[in-house]
Amino acid sequence: MTLRPFRQVDVFTATPYLGNALAVVLEADGLDEAEMLRFANWTNLAETTFVLPPTDPAADYRVRIFTTTTELPFAGHPTLGTAHAWLEAGGRPSRPGVIVQECGAGLIEVRTGPREDGGRRLGFRAPPLQRTGPLEEDVLGWALAGLGLGRDDVVDHQWVANGPQWAVLVLRDADAVLALEPDFAALEGLEIGVVGPHLAPGVAAGSYARRNEHRPKGTRAELEPLRPADDAAVFETAVAGVPADFEVRAFCPGEGLPEDPVTGSLNAGIAQWMIPAGLAPSSYTVRQGTRLGRAGHVGLSGHDGGIWVSGQVTTCIEGTVRVG
Repeated sequence: MTLRPFRQVDVFTATPYLGNALAVVLEADGLDEAEMLRFANWTNLAETTFVLPPTDPAADYRVRIFTTTTELPFAGHPTLGTAHAWLEAGGRPSRPGVIVQECGAGLIEVRTGPREDGGRRLGFRAPPLQRTGPLEEDVLGWALAGLGLGRDDVVDHQWVANGPQWAVLVLRDADAVLALEPDFAALEGLEIGVVGPHLAPGVAAGSYARRNEHRPKGTRAELEPLRPADDAAVFETAVAGVPADFEVRAFCPGEGLPEDPVTGSLNAGIAQWMIPAGLAPSSYTVRQGTRLGRAGHVGLSGHDGGIWVSGQVTTCIEGTVRVG
């Protein structure tokens, strides 16, 4: 077997072991698909990535992304985590501050920020959605049954497929999201995301796009949507029991982890739907992983002609692995 540089990083957190772990095998040349999948299955993480030389001259590197059972054309937390590991291992982008990642979904732009609190802030431009529109009646019924919900519990629903085939339900508030006790056996075969707003007192369900209008008078942070750059201070600036704008959970039964701790692709798709539809402000933050004991924070923002997904990444393990 060949010794290869390796990182295990934590994504969407400034505090190690409170986000979503990712295994990154650097210098993965020569590995075939079966070897990659075998190693990804062994790590038993949501995803494992393998860094390769690019085939597109516009890219800085190419990445292949594997769950414990299959390869994905794109995923969000592997995109940020791989970019962080590549930079830390000495990678230098062709354009300062901008990494171009080649993956199954094409070229993904990743912007890099300064190192902070032992980690690094990065943000990727969300790739185009491959599937949109309301869920079909049978899919909606499947999701409702598996989540123990009635139709009246759902404010809205939509497909937001961008690699993973995410079906999304909007619930009335964050408490409803956190209270879910999924029947994972009933949900197997469906990738389902659930989102609900952290409502300020007195705000009616469904009014979350304008939640900031109802916040009590006070600091700038209380009166404006939180920007991605504010993610690390969300807990400190929280008011009226509102630590973030939305709570998200992601369920993917059949994979190694039936609930994903923090999910970049899902949050990207949700923002691509909800911001243009007026269901969310143009810049907002998400908390995810709460029920799993994680403290994931994701920044979403619509600017420069796209939706950007940002978060901090920190390295937990560095060394070599024998693969191939």
